[in-house]
Order: sequence, then C-alpha cells, then structure tokens
Amino acid sequence: MAENKTLKVPGATLYYQVRGSGPVLLMIPGGPTDAAIFAGVVPHLTDRYTVVAYDPRGNSRSVLDGPAEDVHADVHGDDAHRLLAELGDEPAYVFGSSGGAVIGLNLAARYPGQVRTLVAHEPPCGRILPDAEEYLAGTEEVYQAYRTGGVEAGMKRFEEFVGLSGEEQEQPQTPPSPEMMEGWGRIGGNLDFFLGHVLRPVSGHLPDVAALRQGPARIVVGVGDASTDRQYAYRSAVALAEALGRPPAVFPGDHGGFVARAEEFAVTLDKVLNAT
Repeated sequence: MAENKTLKVPGATLYYQVRGSGPVLLMIPGGPTDAAIFAGVVPHLTDRYTVVAYDPRGNSRSVLDGPAEDVHADVHGDDAHRLLAELGDEPAYVFGSSGGAVIGLNLAARYPGQVRTLVAHEPPCGRILPDAEEYLAGTEEVYQAYRTGGVEAGMKRFEEFVGLSGEEQEQPQTPPSPEMMEGWGRIGGNLDFFLGHVLRPVSGHLPDVAALRQGPARIVVGVGDASTDRQYAYRSAVALAEALGRPPAVFPGDHGGFVARAEEFAVTLDKVLNAT
C-alpha cells in the first residue's frame, strides 16, 4: 500500500508516493506524465527498495503556488534535492525516464552527495548532439505549433520531431492497473503545461558532463532494446554515454519499456543499480 505524501517547496507543493522497504529508490517521470507511469514496475521493486515516485511540479497533483511559468532543469533538480533531503541523509538510488532522466542528471551534477547511482533512461538532451542547433530549432517548432494550433497540433509536431510518429508502441504484457489508468487520464490535463512551459527548458538542458564524470555518484545511461536511432532521446542517450566514457545499459522495450515490459524491466534495473 502506498503512502501518499506532499512536500512544500518554493513555488509549489510536490505530491509523492512511498512504497516498500530498503534503500531509497527515487523514480522521476518525464514529460507530461506523473508517478502513476511507474505503477507497473514499482511492485517488482518494493521487496528490495523504498520506492519513491513523485509528480514533477506542474504535473497532476504537484500544484504550483501561482500562474504557470517555464520550469528549468535547475528548478526540477532543486525539487528532487529537497525531496531526497526529506527522505533521509543517505545517498539514494535514482531512476529517471526521458525528461525525468534530464532532471536526474541535473540532480547528480549539482547535488552529487545525494545520489548513489543514477540510471538516466533515454534523456532527451539533444544539445549534446553534433546537430544540436537543429534539435533546438525542432523544439521551437513544436512550441510554435502549440501556440498557434493548440495541444493537438503541438503534440502532432512533437511526435514527428522526436521520432515517434508512425512508430507502433509496445503494449503492456499485463492489463494496466486502476492506478495506471487514472494516471493516463491525468496526462491529458498536463499537456498544456508540458508544451508551454517544460519541453523547451528541460530538453534544452545540457548535462554537466565534467561534474558527472568527476562526482562520487555512479552514472548509468540507459537505452531501450526496441528504440532506434530515428528517435532523438535514443540518439542523445548514446551520445551522452559516449561523453561519459561508459557504454549505455540496455533495457527491455522502447522509450517506455517500464510500462510495456514492467517485470523484465525491473529485473534489469535492479541488476544495473547494483552492478559494480
């Protein structure tokens, strides 16, 4: 049974869930998603970890104090830092997916003493690529499509830009739980905020490779075995792993493999977190 809690941080109140026992494993969702995106994988980890999943500020149940505004990676990193401080003094395991992986990289670079091992699964940090200017122009095109045509136009351009348009997503091996269904229902309400205030500042973040290489935290970049180099997140993950001087860890599934292949994904994640 999950403990549902909140934490007041500057400018927002974060919603988070705590399950299981053992060392803390903080799970950071990406894009417009929230903690429920991990509902399938979490039950396979709670016998070994105290799993903490949260809604990033502005998404779902993590409400802002005032009007919506752009949220940069440093703000998200500060939120994760404050949440880990609330949970205890020991360095934690951290898993981040997509934009959540960018947040995890920011956290590990700026608050390295709080992170034991970070697994950054397919972070869309396109500024690390040789065609960084093209990547930034693409995020701007998504934003302008949203501004002129609304959420539907923005998401259509987003899927084209990131390489997911026309891609058939893997379906979950087991029926989604009620918690996950509720989460999918909330995502639609987060799309305005994602397109208007999160996509550009988070995707435009350039990880501090020097700090990540020199810090005490172990950094592992993850890629999906069903992802392709048509996808910006996959390409930037491979480039980041190369910059860090460590090969990427291969996980089952595509960009959302923890949804479609939850149990297998959890086994791989546990192995990666505890590898030496």
